[in-house]
Amino acid sequence: MYDVSIAMAIVDFVPVVLFLVATVILQRDLYNKMPKYAFACFAAGTIDVFVAGFLKALWKLLYAMGVCDFHTLNTMFLPTQSIGLLLAGFGIILMLTNRKKYLLAAAAPPVFSGTFVFVGMMVFGLGAICGGLSVVAKKMKKARLMLFFLLAFICYLAMGYLSSRDSTSAAVNWIEQGVNTLGQILLLIGVIGLHNAGLRELKLA
Repeated sequence: MYDVSIAMAIVDFVPVVLFLVATVILQRDLYNKMPKYAFACFAAGTIDVFVAGFLKALWKLLYAMGVCDFHTLNTMFLPTQSIGLLLAGFGIILMLTNRKKYLLAAAAPPVFSGTFVFVGMMVFGLGAICGGLSVVAKKMKKARLMLFFLLAFICYLAMGYLSSRDSTSAAVNWIEQGVNTLGQILLLIGVIGLHNAGLRELKLA
């Protein structure tokens, strides 16, 4: 049995919405800077992550309301999110390097059942996203924004670790939600900072 309340389930939608806002801003600002294959990776990856988070939050809400226990929505979260982050991270790398040879690895990530592999994919993807945005911030002479992406990355690592635990504790779930929400807030602040600094008009080449 899971100790999930309706309030907890509703709060779980907050970081999902924050992530959606941040990535929509990034998609709009980076569209004219990315080769089509890079944007396809980034867009598909971020949509994948959003869907994974939304479906997990939906599972919590349905469970808390006593409608049903559609546990598959929970168990699919980590692998689905990890693959999405890997794709999004490759999209950022492709944008910064413009190296098409990396596309095959991004387009066909390996499918494994081990949690460790998915966590590794998530770390790589998050590192590429936050690191790539930090590089962009440095190019724009907005080094202070790099701190937000670094802190967001740290929060994501902590959230990923907590997500990989099979815990039914309400306390652990609240901690996970708090860390996840903080990470999404930090990412959104950094993304808005880049947007306000003129990211859409920036020439990366």
